[in-house]
Amino acid sequence: MSTTLTPTETGVGKDNRADTAGRSAPARRAPRPHLVAKTLRRALTGGAALLWTALVVVPIYWLVVTSLRSGTDFTTASPLAPPGHPTLANYRTVLHGDFATYLLNSAVVTVATVVFTVVAALMAAFAIVRNSGSRWSRMTFRLFLLGLAIPLQAVIIPVYLLIIRMQLYDSLAAIVLPSVAFALPITVMILVSFLRDVPRSLFEAMVVDGAGDWRMLVSLAAPLARPALVTVAVYDGLQVWNGFLFPLILTQSGDKAVLPLALTLYRGQFGIDVPATMAAVVLSTLPMLVVFVLARRRLVAGLTAGFSK
Repeated sequence: MSTTLTPTETGVGKDNRADTAGRSAPARRAPRPHLVAKTLRRALTGGAALLWTALVVVPIYWLVVTSLRSGTDFTTASPLAPPGHPTLANYRTVLHGDFATYLLNSAVVTVATVVFTVVAALMAAFAIVRNSGSRWSRMTFRLFLLGLAIPLQAVIIPVYLLIIRMQLYDSLAAIVLPSVAFALPITVMILVSFLRDVPRSLFEAMVVDGAGDWRMLVSLAAPLARPALVTVAVYDGLQVWNGFLFPLILTQSGDKAVLPLALTLYRGQFGIDVPATMAAVVLSTLPMLVVFVLARRRLVAGLTAGFSK
């Protein structure tokens, strides 16, 4: 008499059901450590970006909102609240004063400084790059770099005495000359770093064609260095436009004042007209903002070019 064992009795079916149940309901895996770190890093980056945006946007918002307030609204309303009754009276007050004179003085000082600085720095950078093997060329470049380590405040007294000796005190030239001197080191450094990336074969080809140094400077170096020239022009212009120490020390007449110095004039004997001052700040910011918007593409190209080596 034979005995037949069923799958249940042998335990085979039980194992199969266990395997099927295990495959149908897999265990939940714990998140991988690198995924958690990546998510945390993204959260921290997003939070830092939002914080930076708030730090930049809130002061600008307060500046514009305050310039649209009346004197009563400024003293009674919350600083970040929208103005209850926006007014352009502060802008009219600024424009009806000597703001046009201050704006013209700032424009003359900035344009003159930028032109002299860029032209002189381009010639110096071209000479340094073309004679890079010379000891005098290396020493000259190091002297320009040494100028980066000299703070403006440390030499303001010698500069003041020099301007007095040159009989330029209380003139726009008294602001332009030292501004050019302090803008040259960083400008030369940027232009030298850019021109070093220009292939030497281009210069050699122009030499073969009979071109001299001036021809190579005007026809080759200047066009190729245009992104760097725009970069240093915007950077130097921004520094000079916001300059305060040289106008404060080297001028005294009201008709020679520039915008940063003129902003201190919006105060009385016992207080300061804050809304009018904010309106003047907004108006003084607009020219450089327009320049930055128009030159932003070349500015970015100049910041990233010339440093590949």
